Amino acid sequence: MKAFLIGLLIGIILVFVCIHLYFAMGMAPVATSSAPIPFERRYAHIGLEAYLHKLPHPDPQTPADEPNFLAGAQIYKENCAVCHGLPGKPKSNIAAGMYPKPPQLFQGVGVTDDEPWETYWKVENGIRMTGMPGFKTQLSETQIWQVTQLVKNADKISAAVKGELIRPLEPMVTPGVLPVAPSPVVPPQKPLVQP
Repeated sequence: MKAFLIGLLIGIILVFVCIHLYFAMGMAPVATSSAPIPFERRYAHIGLEAYLHKLPHPDPQTPADEPNFLAGAQIYKENCAVCHGLPGKPKSNIAAGMYPKPPQLFQGVGVTDDEPWETYWKVENGIRMTGMPGFKTQLSETQIWQVTQLVKNADKISAAVKGELIRPLEPMVTPGVLPVAPSPVVPPQKPLVQP
């Protein structure tokens, strides 16, 4: 029995050493265009789902109505659209170059089948190793719920909300600071030849 336990312990240590060497020797795929590690996607989902299952499931703190959808649309355009897309628009270059690919929330199902509390948690906290940032310190609780209600109901929003989503963002202006015009591009000058 002692020999079995020693063999088991050595086997476990060897597995961890092999995993460490796999990463330490640069063999793991690290580029977003690389093929995923075997079972990478599956275990990432298993871990996320198990973690979410343990969390409380609060009810939405804002109603799913037109004013909240419109407010959520503005927040979404400023913070989410670059990765998660807009209605009827192609995927951005940023989204196309990410791994895992961010879901396009206004194409197909998106997250309309997720519970609102789950989407709220993802927006608030982000998801490690996916490129999904957490907005807990950038957005208020109300703003996160407004975005949550918008994407939860993406298949039911009005034409006015869709119009707000695709309307270009207004340039940000800081009060008291004059906007700076871009510098003109000046072609290189030929050096003066001295006689």
